[in-house]
Amino acid sequence: MQKRRTINMELPVFYAPDIQQDAALYTMNEDTSKYCIQVLRHEKGDQVLLADGRGSKYTVVITDDNRKKCQVQVQVREMLPPPAPALRIAIAFTKNAGRIEWFLEKATEIGIQTIIPLVTARTEKEKIKAERLNSILVSAMLQSKQFWLPVLEEPQLLDKVVKGNKDPQRFIAHCLPDQKTELQDAMMAGKDTIILIGPEGDFTPEEVQQALAAGFRPVSLGRTRLRTETAGMVAAVLMNAKLPS
Repeated sequence: MQKRRTINMELPVFYAPDIQQDAALYTMNEDTSKYCIQVLRHEKGDQVLLADGRGSKYTVVITDDNRKKCQVQVQVREMLPPPAPALRIAIAFTKNAGRIEWFLEKATEIGIQTIIPLVTARTEKEKIKAERLNSILVSAMLQSKQFWLPVLEEPQLLDKVVKGNKDPQRFIAHCLPDQKTELQDAMMAGKDTIILIGPEGDFTPEEVQQALAAGFRPVSLGRTRLRTETAGMVAAVLMNAKLPS
């Protein structure tokens, strides 16, 4: 029997969205196989991890180090509970794709579970390249060694989000000169939370009033005016800081 090679580093995680929960063997797709074998130089007998993005963590050993069809044998499958409480950010996407992609990457690393592209009166970009953006979420999930892939929802109108969401904690971050509470002071630990982040031109006064009427609380993210993706990043950090230790 092939002896497993010892690697003095944390086991890398590879994405296996189509693996069956009761699988004994699994073959990586060509791109993942190439990265595992040719780039990271893993070989037969090495132990690695697989993530299906739905909470399953597979400890596997490489049985065939083919760089196009790397095959592994499943040793252990663990089912990890979904992150709790749920943290969601509904954010208006900007025209600058690179900026919003940066936000998605960092929000995933921080631990946001749901991102909703928000369509408002001043939203600059209503259509998204879902395949491209989901690949960014996958990469960030693997990089941060998580096993639940964040949900990137279809773009939604503000009206639908504010009327349909029932999270115990609902916030809207806006720049109008109304009385607002700092998010870190307004948010309580241990409760599902959603925050609305507006476009570069901010929410309209009518949109703010609509959210308030639906039970959203106005919050501030700091003393300075932030770009949309920066506001989303700050919100993600502050929300994550309220997670139970």
